[in-house]
Amino acid sequence: MAERPLLKLTSIVLDAPSAQDLAAFYERLLGWSRHEDESDWVVLAPPDGGTWLAFQDEPAYVRPVWPAGPGDPPMMTHLDIKVDDLEAASAYGRPPVLPLSVTGDRLSGSAS
Repeated sequence: MAERPLLKLTSIVLDAPSAQDLAAFYERLLGWSRHEDESDWVVLAPPDGGTWLAFQDEPAYVRPVWPAGPGDPPMMTHLDIKVDDLEAASAYGRPPVLPLSVTGDRLSGSAS
């Protein structure tokens, strides 16, 4: 068997109706800087290196519903972000950037 070539996960890409809007939310929330910045494509890089978070415009994007009911578009991917104070993190992530709500021990948001 051939030797496995170097394979490295470099980024996670999220589709959105507006890459710029969703990237702006995560840029503010995480404090990451823009590595690439096009009208329909944005890449955020963590300050200490590691996997990037990218966003791309998807004109046919359909917002998922969580928890999904019968016929609802389910989430395909989600990001787990650890916080030390859920209420403070929820308040920090509130509008004008993106509406958030706290449900139990979960912080959920949606991009329109």
